[in-house]
Amino acid sequence: ADESSGYESESAERSAAPGGTRGRQRRARTAFTSEQVCRLEKTFQRQKYLGATERRKLAAGLQLSEIQIKTWFQNRRMKLKRQI
Repeated sequence: ADESSGYESESAERSAAPGGTRGRQRRARTAFTSEQVCRLEKTFQRQKYLGATERRKLAAGLQLSEIQIKTWFQNRRMKLKRQI
């Protein structure tokens, strides 16, 4: 199962197919529920970085993939960096 975003390969495919009609489509944006965001934010306040075990437990508890959790934390750290 390909768990990567595929963005790197998308750019190469788009250049081969004008308009990007034959390239892979981007994965749909995850719409987090308010409960998921609340729990993610609480966890982020306690610790900015998650280890593999914590990420696995959080993903199972929120019914999200580990990659979605990892990406959310990366984006949240960047948001914090921009705010500072």
